[in-house]
Amino acid sequence: MAEEIKVDEVVDARGMYCPGPLMELIKIIQLKPVGTVLSVLSTDEGSVKDIPAWLKKVGQEHVQTEKKDGFWDVTVRKVK
Repeated sequence: MAEEIKVDEVVDARGMYCPGPLMELIKIIQLKPVGTVLSVLSTDEGSVKDIPAWLKKVGQEHVQTEKKDGFWDVTVRKVK
């Protein structure tokens, strides 16, 4: 099993539709210090592609995406 990632804050965007989860992440990540690990919970399948694509575009780190019970958990690290 992969090493456990320590998540600093959970962004619960379950029930929101695209681009809601991404917008929530953008709003919150701007306020956080470098090194913060955020876990975005989303029921919108679009988030699985949209969030990593945005992270790549802005130079933040996509740690992992996990399918959980009825939602996705997209983990990101603020690196700059």
